[in-house]
Formats: sequence, C-alpha cells, structure tokens
Amino acid sequence: MSAVDLTQFHKTFFEESREGLDAMEAALLALDSGSTDHELVHTIFRAAHSIKGGAATFGFSDVAAFTHVAESLLEEVRSERRAVEAELIDLMLRSVDCLRAMLARSSSGQPVADADSEALRGELMRLASGEAAVATVVAPKAAPANGWDIRFVALPHLLQTGNDPLRLFRELQQLGRLEVRRAFVVDRAPARLADLDPSQCHLGWELRLHGAVARGDVDAVFDWLDGDCELAVEAMAEETPAAAAEPAPAGVPAATPAPAADPRPARETAVASSEGGSIRVGIDKVDALINMMGELVITQSMLSDIGENFQLSQLERLREGLLQLERTTRELQESVMRIRMLPIGSVFNRFPRLVRDLERKLGKQVKLELHGEHTELDKTVLEKIGDPLVHLVRNAIDHGLEMPAQRKAAGKAETGTLKLNAYHEGGNIVVQISDDGAGLNHAAIVAKAQQRGLIAAGQELSDAEVAELIFQPGFSTAAQATDLSGRGVGMDVVRRNVRDLGGSVGVRSESGKGSVFTIALPLTLAIIDGLVTAVGHERYIVPLTSIVESLRLRPEAVRRIAGGGEVFHFRDEYLPIMRLHRAFGCADAITDIERGIVVVIEDDNRRVGLLVDELLGQQQAVIKSLEAHYRRVQGVSGATILSDGSVALIVDVGGVVRLGRRSKAA
Repeated sequence: MSAVDLTQFHKTFFEESREGLDAMEAALLALDSGSTDHELVHTIFRAAHSIKGGAATFGFSDVAAFTHVAESLLEEVRSERRAVEAELIDLMLRSVDCLRAMLARSSSGQPVADADSEALRGELMRLASGEAAVATVVAPKAAPANGWDIRFVALPHLLQTGNDPLRLFRELQQLGRLEVRRAFVVDRAPARLADLDPSQCHLGWELRLHGAVARGDVDAVFDWLDGDCELAVEAMAEETPAAAAEPAPAGVPAATPAPAADPRPARETAVASSEGGSIRVGIDKVDALINMMGELVITQSMLSDIGENFQLSQLERLREGLLQLERTTRELQESVMRIRMLPIGSVFNRFPRLVRDLERKLGKQVKLELHGEHTELDKTVLEKIGDPLVHLVRNAIDHGLEMPAQRKAAGKAETGTLKLNAYHEGGNIVVQISDDGAGLNHAAIVAKAQQRGLIAAGQELSDAEVAELIFQPGFSTAAQATDLSGRGVGMDVVRRNVRDLGGSVGVRSESGKGSVFTIALPLTLAIIDGLVTAVGHERYIVPLTSIVESLRLRPEAVRRIAGGGEVFHFRDEYLPIMRLHRAFGCADAITDIERGIVVVIEDDNRRVGLLVDELLGQQQAVIKSLEAHYRRVQGVSGATILSDGSVALIVDVGGVVRLGRRSKAA
C-alpha cells in the first residue's frame, strides 16, 4: 500500500492555522490582567493545541516546537497554576505574530526558524521554568556586531501603492553603510520587453547594512510595505575581506552584476495566497445552489420537449418556459454570487490588535467600536479593502485623536472613541471610519497647500475643498516623519486603491469634534447594472450607479473654452463634455451635439457629460478583464459580451471623469 501524500493537505493546514491564530489574538485582546474567564483561556489553548498537532502531523517541526512551549504556558494558566498577567498577555501576542511569520515562511518553502523566533521561544521556556524573562524581552531587538543581511523582493504592485525602493534604500543609508550585494530580475517578469508594464516592479535586491543598527530601526523602514514585498532580515555573519562589495553611492545604491541564474528564485507568496485562496461556504448557500440547479434541469427538460414536438398551439407554453428559464437563471446567478460574499468582520477583526499596539506606542487611550461586522461583500473586494482601512485607522489615531491631557483640557473624556461601521446602501457597501478627535487642522492644511503651490496665497476655500487637499499625492502636514505618518504615503494611496475597486472615498470634519471618512464600494466586481450606449458602430456600457442624468443639448447651450474643450451649464455649474468617439477613436459617430445624447456621470462628487449617439437600454454586464487578455486601456475598466454575441467595453467612470476635468482645466 503506497504512503499518503500529506502535501495535498498543507494548504488547508495553513488556512486553518491562520484562523486559529486570529482566534487566539481576539481572545488575548479580550483577556484582562487577573482575569478568571476560563472560556477565553480555553479558546486560546485549543487554538494553540490544534496548530501544534497539525504542525507535527505535516512535518513542520519548528512550528510544532514553538507552539509546544506556548501551549505549556497556557496549560499552567488553564489549570490555574499561573495567573493571567499583562506581561504574559504581551508575550503571547508576540508569539501569535511570530507564528504567523513562521507559517508564512513554511508555506513558501523558506527556513522556518530564525533568530527572532528562537529568542522568543527561549523567553517562553524561561517563563515556563519559572525564570525571570524581563531581561530577555529586548534581546531579539539588539543590534548585531556587524549589521544585517536583507533580501528585499518587490511584489508587482509595489509601485502602485505609492512606495519607492530607492526611498527605502536612502532611509537605510541613514542607519549605516549600505551596500548592494546583488540586484536581479525575478522570474515572474515578462519575457518580452514589449509586455512590460511600467507600473509594475519585477526587481529584487540582496543588501548588506553595516553597523550596530537595532533590528527595530530596520523593520521601521519597511513598515509601510506589509503585503507589498517579500522581506528577509538576518543578522550578518562575520565578514571576510574577499566578500566585501563596493559601498552604495549617496542617494542611489549601486547594483552589482547579477549572476547568470538565480539559485533562489523569488516566490510570489503573498500573491499566490490571495489569488489561490479558498472560501468557506455555509451549507444553506450550497443547498440553495443545488435547488436552483434542480429547477434549471426541470426547465431545460420542458423546453427540450417543446422543441422536439413544436406546434403553434404550444407557443404560449414556450413563452412560459422561457420566462421560467429567465427567473431560474437570475436566481441561480444570485445564489452563485452569494457564495463569494463574506462578512466584513474578517477585516474588522484585525483592528483591535492594531489599536492596542498604537495606544501603547503613542501613549493615547482609544475605545474601538465595531458595527455591521456581518455586512457581506464580494471576497475580491474584501481582500483589497484591508490596506486602505488600515491607513485610515492609523491616521485617525495618530492625527485625529488627541493625547489624554489635551482631551481633558478640551472638556472631553480622556479616552477617545474610534468607530468602524459597515452597511448596505443601494448597490454599494458603505464603510465609515469616525473619531471624536480634533478634526482636520484646516490652517495647517491650507498653509502646506500654499507652500506646495496647490493653491494661491489668500485663496478662500470651503471646508470640503480643504478636506479634498489631504488626498493630494505626497501631501502631509506632519512636521517630522515617523513610522506611522508623515512620509507622504497615505491618503492618496487610499483613494487610488479604493478607485481601483470602483469605489469612492470622502471625508467630513468639524474642528474639535472629529472626522468621518466614508468609503463606498460595489458589492461585487463581477457583475454590474449598466446603461448600453451606441457610439458609431461600437457599444459602451456605463455603470448605472454613476449616472446622474441623460439629456439632449441645443448648440447654444455649449461653450468652447481655451484649448478646444467644451462645457455646458448643468445645475448651477459648468461641466466638461467628453466626446467618446474622440476618446476611443470610433468611426461614423454622431458629432453634432444636438443630434447626440449627453450622459452626465459622477465620481467623487465630480461630474462630466459623455456625448454618445443613442441609449440602447439597461443590461446586467458580466465583467471580463481587458487587461488580463489584452492590455490596460485608459478610460476602460473591462469588457462584456452582449446578448447578440458582440463585445461591449465598460466605461471606467473614474478615469473618464479625471480625463474630462483635465481637458476642462486645459
């Protein structure tokens, strides 16, 4: 009898272990010093025990050894031989972080244990044996005698998040002498130069940072790149003269020639785990899907019988069968889409730990309130909304909420309140991040905008216009850069990421009372309700949620402006006209304004009028990626197949609005 290949179960083990760590973290955060809540302790113990058992079964001995020591400590707490203390909770939270990193290395085939995990395991063992662990708490962060070896591999989307490898290298140079041991192109890069996308990064570097630099200072440089790169930092081995390379010149590190083959090809761990993930589906959703399939089989059988013996007398029966097919297909579609819908609570659950860590780091007191955790949205949207929300929560605590003494002096409670709320509104999901802090500093924002030349000196701005300034690329009012803010990477990245999901983000703020950031997202990225329009011989679909109104214009209602642009008066403002036949090069299209139809579309409270030939009707569109099968086209978010088999392009409303506003400004 052949042995069972256990590697087929590895993916399930990693997923269940990560869920177990999430449960451990949530229970630890709910556990107070001196607590006697046995259920919370049992939850933590069971999760650790399950991870240890799975790791031992599948041969991940380093993970099993680490978890065994943690489990021994938890057993002492569970049997009431050890009291719950703040130091123990902190140590177990650090252990959860360490296990996450070990599992990530295990899943990508890298060495699992490192200096940090071994040092932390030593702390756990000393505490379990009764020795004082206080002296060892900072040991893992101590600087080595020589420095650090750093392997940094950018994931393709790194540049799109506003990060720049050269900026990171310059920050490392401020810590010590930096040299580039090797620079290389990862094996996932396109083979042909013509296929390269300039917005993507396919490079990796092996760096060496010389000097007595604390590990925490190195980690702080890469703090904003969570999920955007593959990173390994190890204590530098004793250096030999022959191995030394040329130091990097000031400003830009020099790359040494890469060898013919990379013995350690870069892995797409983060990307693979996202794209190749799985979904746990409730049995009720599976039952509904099976029922719909049964209805579909019955309808198909009825229509097949009519087709084989068709007579005019059966015309009414045929019509009824087609109507039944339409209803069943729609219900089947909705059932399938519900399978991809997951509660946003899986994203919200990361914030109690983040808030706790930021409280301690900044010396602030924060009460976190979560509402609407069961609100569901598409898995793809869910995976990509996490990072923008992290940015907003960090900014709310760092910039919005005041220090306890400041709040007390202002007549507020010393503990600030941060609320996350999710709810459905129309065809969108709305996520609000609100705080009761100081609100936006209008004077500082205006001063910074004038300094950067974004507005003229003395220019009067409304509250909404001032709030809009914080979304400008690289905009920051922080006097000093920290690992939380002030590096010019933040709100512009949040808006860009949300727009990539077809959503919008806005802010309302009141001085002394706080701010509310609102993100509106589509429930799913797979299907949209759209208005089919004709432009020449082509068909374009405009998402219904972005349409304000459609109208015909008389020639005298249109005004020309400098640069050849056109505007028209619409509800107390002048809107630019975007001629789609010019933007997309459509032949035989209507060029006279009075013969065409102008569709007013809106994105982030900015409007543009699209000139089309005619409106053909409303239709649900199944979105197909144009970029995956062809290339990215400005102003187009995807394509779909119409009922007659022809292809229609889906208008990227955000891109078209920005293009139209730029033409107006010109």
